[in-house]
Amino acid sequence: MEIPLKDAEELFTLCKSGSIDKTRYIVPAGERCFEVDEFHGDNEGLVMAEIELGSEDEAFGRPSWLGEEVTGDPRFYNSYLSKKPYRFW
Repeated sequence: MEIPLKDAEELFTLCKSGSIDKTRYIVPAGERCFEVDEFHGDNEGLVMAEIELGSEDEAFGRPSWLGEEVTGDPRFYNSYLSKKPYRFW
């Protein structure tokens, strides 16, 4: 959703220190689409893919490019990455 520049600037004043800079891509894979985030800045080098499933145990075709499962690992939450960026791990 597009928002006016003035509103965006006001929203940034609400941000605590640290921010996340990333580009999101929608990548089709079979009958599903992955949201793939490529991180920039202090999180450069980190790329994460996310897929929405109907349930935790729902089967889906795993593309060959899909890496390690990190669901539930708090290091990969945006809130953590904004305070302890990937490049400092």
